[in-house]
Amino acid sequence: MQDSKNLSEINIEDQKIIDNKELNIWEALIPVFILMGLLAYNIFYKDGAWFGDYSNQYILLMGGVVSAIVGFLNKVSIQRMAAEVWENWKSIFVPIIILVLVGALAGTWLVSGIIPAMVYYGLQVLSPAIFLPASVIIAAIISIATGSSWTTSATVGIALIGIGSALGIPTGMIAGAVISGAYFGDKMSPLSDTTNLAPAMAGTDLFTHIKYMAYTTVPTIIITLIVFAILSGTVDTTGSADISDLLASIKSTFHITPWLFLVPGAVIAMILLKTKPLIALGAGILLAIVFAFIFQTDVLLGISNSEFYAIINSIWTDVQVVTDNDKLTELFSSSGILGMLWTILLIICAMVFGGIMDAIGALARITKSLLSVATSIFGLFASTVVSCLGLNIVASDQYLALVIPGKMFKKAYVDRGLAPENLSRTLEDSGTVTSVLIPWNTCGAYQSGVLGVGVGEYFMYAIFNWLSPFMTLLFAALNLKIRMLKDK
Repeated sequence: MQDSKNLSEINIEDQKIIDNKELNIWEALIPVFILMGLLAYNIFYKDGAWFGDYSNQYILLMGGVVSAIVGFLNKVSIQRMAAEVWENWKSIFVPIIILVLVGALAGTWLVSGIIPAMVYYGLQVLSPAIFLPASVIIAAIISIATGSSWTTSATVGIALIGIGSALGIPTGMIAGAVISGAYFGDKMSPLSDTTNLAPAMAGTDLFTHIKYMAYTTVPTIIITLIVFAILSGTVDTTGSADISDLLASIKSTFHITPWLFLVPGAVIAMILLKTKPLIALGAGILLAIVFAFIFQTDVLLGISNSEFYAIINSIWTDVQVVTDNDKLTELFSSSGILGMLWTILLIICAMVFGGIMDAIGALARITKSLLSVATSIFGLFASTVVSCLGLNIVASDQYLALVIPGKMFKKAYVDRGLAPENLSRTLEDSGTVTSVLIPWNTCGAYQSGVLGVGVGEYFMYAIFNWLSPFMTLLFAALNLKIRMLKDK
């Protein structure tokens, strides 16, 4: 999922789940209730007024302090809590570097004309009538090929946001379509780390897992496409009448040429060839800089008196290319690396809260309590779903949302005579895809930062992501494709 990691690098399946017999369920839930209460109050009553733009970061740190107090009262040392936080921070080092590179990528791809070229040609190919379902399909294809929803968003996702915005389609809808397609491809790709991690946790093989997961995943993506096709017919867009003006404005501002597509093509080719994402993104930035000097000297001089300083500005800070169309001027802007600071700090603070909750044994206690109330096969599936959702919220990391329930529930599935692919499918249907729906989860923070669309804006349109847990529960309730060990 996060293209910054693979199983050989994270070794998260070997992670020890910390239990604490001194801690009861109500004590484990105290930090969760306080965190949820503070976040809800800040959103619904304070409108993010606490601590300015960094309210959520401070609230996550407050939750971490409450967790530490609960842990200290239950005989957990400060050293142990600090060690778990440090382990969490080490695990997000590469994703943070990727966020930095994506910020630089967005700025250099703008001033080099790559994003404007994508918008220019995309406007001529993708009409409003088919844009949303086409975005789902395009994102799905790229994600299956690369095994990464992160890479998909950082490349075609940014371009689709630009094209759709120019057509007058709400950015929340576009982001929802991109994320739906990206996570479908991520789930079904054998190159994805979460698609490898889930069967490893459950005790089945990769291709059995993918085949069995298709039973719930394919109907979900079909419903998603149908809904987006309907939405495309109801969205009030600028229509084709305005496209000629938009095209003329782009053409008069940038030097538009198909040669610009060599840069994104090279980045995607490197990723398909298993090149490290850091190298691929870094190469994309360097190539964009070269192309900016070759094709967009007028644009660079319009930003700064020096072409060199214009490039530096595009990498680090806010930059905007002014056109004769207000809509395009707003679209052709980037915040560079500094624009990613909010997202990076959110992830760091979320790892503090999640690390302390893990260290004091709260994550294990909550999961065990869910397991204890699973008195039926459907109850076991439902407990797994709730556990994955809860860990995406509390631990702020999709890997932990797969690993902890996978380890905790594995024996219970075997005891009920259920084949391990039932567990691996449920882990993916509820753990992998819902991570992007949580603003402070690493995935939610990344996607909203890269696409420039808040989680609240795209939440309801990320249809594939929130529908997947319901689909897996529906199959469990109707006893559809629930494979028993005796059937194997």
